[in-house]
Amino acid sequence: MAIKRVNPNEAGELTEKVVSLSRVAKVTKGGRTFSFSALVVVGDGNGVVGYGLGKARDVSESIAKGIEDGKKNMIRFPLLNRTIPHTQKGKFSGGKVLMKPATDGTGVIAGGPMRAVLEVAGVHNVLAKSQGSSNPHNVVKATLDALMKLRDPYTIARERGLTLEQLFHQKEK
Repeated sequence: MAIKRVNPNEAGELTEKVVSLSRVAKVTKGGRTFSFSALVVVGDGNGVVGYGLGKARDVSESIAKGIEDGKKNMIRFPLLNRTIPHTQKGKFSGGKVLMKPATDGTGVIAGGPMRAVLEVAGVHNVLAKSQGSSNPHNVVKATLDALMKLRDPYTIARERGLTLEQLFHQKEK
């Protein structure tokens, strides 16, 4: 399946959230050199999301680099009534996520890094569970893996050569 990359110019007004900010140290002969690493998610609130990693000596500079990196790594996924079209699992390294569509008014029921990704992506109703690794990098990448695997009902019907009525065994609305 092809990755649905998005040009940053095609996306609408982007919002960003800092998922994790870490102070890291490089040990040298002369002592420790401190810098900052920021994991940032960027999205337009309409099914477009990306993540970026920024590293710099200054906090604000590392966040800015993360935002720029996030704009380069954006993907598009289908939204259906402000939720995801179907249940989906995602995996990256030791991090596993499970996402299920939810009815209107449920809200985003997800933990930490996964909540940040889903909120900037524009998902308003979803049930999500993160298992395995709790490392924010792995959880964010596993969430994006699950979002990349999502397909809308029209695409599935077209790929199978069916109508929506045949696909769902019910009348089209």
